[in-house]
Amino acid sequence: MRPGPRAWPWATVAGLATAYAAAFTVLCLRRHDGFFTARYDLGNMTQAVWSVAHGGLFRVTDPAGVQMSRLGAHVDPILGLFAPLWRVWPDPRLLIVAQALAVASAAIPTFLIARRWLDDDRLAVAFAAATLLMPALQWATVFDFHPVTLAVPLLLWCVWAADTGHDVTLAVVATLAALTKEQVGLALAVLGIWMAVSLGRRRAGAVLASASLAWTALALWVIIPHFNRGSGSALVAERYGDLGTDPGGVLRGLVTHPWDALGTLGTADRAVFVAALILPMLGLCLRAPLLSAAALPELLLNLLSSRPEQHHIEYHYGAVIAPFVIAGSIRGLAALRRGERPRWLARAVRPPALVAGALVTGAIVSGYLLGPLPFWQHVPGGSHVRVEQYTVAARAELLQRATDGIPATAAVSAGNRLGGHLSDRARILTFPTIADAQFVLVDLEQPDVGDDVDAAAHAAAVAALRRDARFRVRFEQDGVLVFERVGTSS
Repeated sequence: MRPGPRAWPWATVAGLATAYAAAFTVLCLRRHDGFFTARYDLGNMTQAVWSVAHGGLFRVTDPAGVQMSRLGAHVDPILGLFAPLWRVWPDPRLLIVAQALAVASAAIPTFLIARRWLDDDRLAVAFAAATLLMPALQWATVFDFHPVTLAVPLLLWCVWAADTGHDVTLAVVATLAALTKEQVGLALAVLGIWMAVSLGRRRAGAVLASASLAWTALALWVIIPHFNRGSGSALVAERYGDLGTDPGGVLRGLVTHPWDALGTLGTADRAVFVAALILPMLGLCLRAPLLSAAALPELLLNLLSSRPEQHHIEYHYGAVIAPFVIAGSIRGLAALRRGERPRWLARAVRPPALVAGALVTGAIVSGYLLGPLPFWQHVPGGSHVRVEQYTVAARAELLQRATDGIPATAAVSAGNRLGGHLSDRARILTFPTIADAQFVLVDLEQPDVGDDVDAAAHAAAVAALRRDARFRVRFEQDGVLVFERVGTSS
């Protein structure tokens, strides 16, 4: 039976979400099977989930080989919700598939928000399609697994619940979103301000803003130091050292030396990052500045960081920003369609079919230029970034045989890109750190040294390991080596 007049939008959105989930599940699993996922970050999350499933408190092995709780680096306890599922499917693929399904589901709250604010099913479906076509969300889906990516649909549900007055739902989804990473509370705090100012929901907005700020403060100044031997997250000093070595120092640096921050922000790659986030939705979010401002805390954290990956679209760092770009774009279009000035623009955005087509076209073009989908490589000028990662080559089968031979209870040291397949255990070190590892796996074609690549240092570490009398070569084929500890003498 054909869908009725009011059923077609839901059927279309369901079809879009299903297609996205299916396509990205395949792409993500092929990337994992091809050994392109890594210890950092899929392995980190896998080990934390494995720990909870076995009665631990997010225990992981840090880069120096020290056992610690992940809460000493990032506060993302939503990982604990995967522990019961791990008992059913104890495999890193669980996290990969769950992430693809979560991002696909973002089409639903997007559709509901757009239908409510624009009162047009064609525009609502177009926004759902544009959401799933956003390069930022597609890259967040394929790049390993990160708890913060789960915030994408949750934050969109927060906007819907705030606007519709479903406060119990808002409390649930906001709590879950806050549990995906310590700084998500900053975005929720701005959302609370938007509720108070734009929706007139002062009490509910104040509660959301204050509770969210309190959670972020608790995470940064209590939880992380408690689980990090009394110190704050080392990542702050590593990434924001020019401003301060702890969250308070960074805030002081922004106030006392704002010119340093402005100098950091004014680079071409950062400008491209911002454009890649807002242009897929035609820049409409700029017409709803207060709602879109909920993206600013995360955006500034990325732009001020010295870590280049944080201001490049090909990673997961747009996950908290994108929901507010989407919601802000819907709100912005609604404002333009209601407005009188400029008249030419108000008239231009009123035909629903024309605007819907422009939205979808803009998202497709952005994907063509910046997205991860492999078929774009066959279109002249299309994106071809990391397309090789969706091919499971013969070498991946060799690596799989090598990893399959490692006992599940053994402490292991492995290269970064091997560690993504070996982190479901109590202790997993990152080569060349060996410490008490019973087995060491290396791939001479992947000269990983920690989470970096250094062919000379890798070769020297492998040569030293060959000379080490405590280890013997258990497996060697085409540059893939497995060493097994046989003694304690050096």
